[in-house]
Amino acid sequence: MGSFGSFEYWFAMIKVIAIVVFIAFGLALLAGLGPSPAIGLSNFSAHGGFLATGLRGVWTAMVFVIFGYIGTEVVAVTAGEAKDPDTAVPRAMRTMVGRLIVFYLGAIVVLIGIVPWSQIQPGSDVTASPVVKVFHLIGVPAAAHIVNFVVITAAASSMNCNLYLVSRMMFSLARGGYAPAAFGRVSSRGTPLPALLVSAAGLGVAVLVALFYPDSAYVYLFGISLFGGLFVWLMIFVTHLFFRAKWDASGRPRLPVRMIGYPYTSLAGAGAIAAIMATTWWVEGMRVALIAGLPWLCVLTAAYFLVPRRRCAT
Repeated sequence: MGSFGSFEYWFAMIKVIAIVVFIAFGLALLAGLGPSPAIGLSNFSAHGGFLATGLRGVWTAMVFVIFGYIGTEVVAVTAGEAKDPDTAVPRAMRTMVGRLIVFYLGAIVVLIGIVPWSQIQPGSDVTASPVVKVFHLIGVPAAAHIVNFVVITAAASSMNCNLYLVSRMMFSLARGGYAPAAFGRVSSRGTPLPALLVSAAGLGVAVLVALFYPDSAYVYLFGISLFGGLFVWLMIFVTHLFFRAKWDASGRPRLPVRMIGYPYTSLAGAGAIAAIMATTWWVEGMRVALIAGLPWLCVLTAAYFLVPRRRCAT
């Protein structure tokens, strides 16, 4: 847990600094605080007006946007190794919401304000990343190299986070009897080494698949990842509905974190995720999420019913 936190801290620091600099310099460009004239807010209403493609365009974009938020559930997974989960996890969840609003929405607002949406939509004549273009306008030297460095560290951060997440989930499944018992063992230092090794092996297999099938591997691996992430979120909402009902009926102490508007917000969230999953069928290039994800879900479901459950001895 300590090594994971240290690596993730520095990876995240690079991303945070880059986004903060981008937002600050972008706001300066919009306001005209620099050598270039003020861009203003014209790009929010030009090129077809605000919501140029209507609400349908917004909903279609959700299929792509939602992938950027997958992984936030790792906050709950770290509770098992946190020193004071009752305090640390609620605080992390609250600050996470604020950071998502500032870093994600703030960066998008600045980006669209500087670069017209028509220049960065699929099929447009884009010769460089919109972020690179913004840094060029700001006058940052070697902008493309800086952005590439940030992208590489962001990818390393994602791999680090997901390797931690997958290994801990494999460990929990083994302890619950849903995976081979060997993956539920820990080393002398308390690390779930077998689960970590099999998770790393899965990453290695994905790399080999990408090397041998470069034309289609990314599409199908992305489809499985998107489907898996959305399905996990759907199950989180569903299990939360049953969990809260049983917890409240048991008379146990009040939970440290409670869903605002339960059960209506949980029902609305489950419905929204299910709708986004269904929408991938009609979005160009995203149908693969269902094509690849549904058979994978069928394999896992069959394994759940056919393979006998054996609890791991602690």
